[in-house]
Amino acid sequence: MNKLRLIIAREYLSIVGRKSFIFMTLGMPLLFILIMAVPIGLAYLNDKGSDTQQIAVIDETGRYAAALHSDDMYSFVAIKGDTVTNAREFYDKANGSLDAIIIIPRDVDSTGVINIFSEGTITPALVSSVRNVLADTIESAHLAAMGIPNLQQMVDQAHVDVDVRSIKWSEEGEQESSTDAAMGLGFLLSFITYMFVLMYGAMIMNSVIEEKTNRIVEVVVSSCRPFQLMLGKIIGVGLVGLTQMAIWIVLLGIVGTIAGSSFGLSGMTTGSVPPEAMAAAQDSGFMQDVMKQVLSINYVPIILNFIIYFLGGYLLYSALFAGLGSAVDQASDASQFTTPVILIMLIAFYAGIACAENPMGPMSVWCSIIPFTSPVVMMVRLPFGVPTWQLILSIALLFGTALFITWLAARIYRRGILHYGKKASFSDLFKWMK
Repeated sequence: MNKLRLIIAREYLSIVGRKSFIFMTLGMPLLFILIMAVPIGLAYLNDKGSDTQQIAVIDETGRYAAALHSDDMYSFVAIKGDTVTNAREFYDKANGSLDAIIIIPRDVDSTGVINIFSEGTITPALVSSVRNVLADTIESAHLAAMGIPNLQQMVDQAHVDVDVRSIKWSEEGEQESSTDAAMGLGFLLSFITYMFVLMYGAMIMNSVIEEKTNRIVEVVVSSCRPFQLMLGKIIGVGLVGLTQMAIWIVLLGIVGTIAGSSFGLSGMTTGSVPPEAMAAAQDSGFMQDVMKQVLSINYVPIILNFIIYFLGGYLLYSALFAGLGSAVDQASDASQFTTPVILIMLIAFYAGIACAENPMGPMSVWCSIIPFTSPVVMMVRLPFGVPTWQLILSIALLFGTALFITWLAARIYRRGILHYGKKASFSDLFKWMK
């Protein structure tokens, strides 16, 4: 046990003491913020920073062109002419001052077809803008043509915007929940599990290959068993992952507390939000609504289960990476063994995405129980609530399979770390396992 502790401490301190670890631990949250903020900023700059496009409108009906109003993105100019035949000629005479020509045909009331002509591909934003505006205008014209007094007013009064609220029953009573927030949290936890299991598994494999290439492993195994060396690496790097996550959870709690205080929701960073706080936040603006949805989730059981599944998934895949890494002399030769493992991880990740729409469906249930996919897929299901028996069965199968894979990987490891020269094949791995 003393030797195992020394190996664990060496692996842990050698990684935690690096500047790259400190940079990644503090910089990764900022990277996530940038990943979310950059597309929003680019979309804003794309809308506000672009030149206004000049769009000519030829209305053969004479009734609908006025509905297209100019804004910062598009300047609509209605022109006279009977027109489909000379639209190209008109466009050419503009000498590049026009970006597109919209033609509203005479039979648009019956066909609903509107044509946009341009030398380049029409942007989706222009198509969407024209479609939405003219669809409402033509619909209003049809209603007016029916000759029923106040029909438009009656239709407007009959229109109702349906807002679906999620109410969850619990021991504390009725609590408002957010499906969007639950789905977003599930995606985030699924991505984190996938990324870090893959990253830390690759870290173990590279460490094994490096020690084998430098012949350090020959000295180390002279004083300890190969299984102790492999297990020490797995536990040491796993503790690094838990340290990193603990720091992030603390930072997240601090940010959540500050954000909650800023929007009048302090003291509610975990668990349910009281009904009176919910009511107070309903009319406080967009950000308050977002914070209300985020804080409506009970994070404590989700984080605890996330740690359990992360450890199980990490143990399973890191043992595979350690065993496979011991069978090669160079990192460039490891792809033949690691490709199937990475493909399994990708299948698990995409299965999680597919299961987000129906977290309680048969596919979601089975993928959250199968050990090779459960660490990722179960993250998607956790915010929606998972039956206790499924959690127990899934965790038992995950750790049972992880221990079995660790035992097989140890049999490969004890032969592979002293195997030099000839490249190992899958048949060699099966022989070593026997």
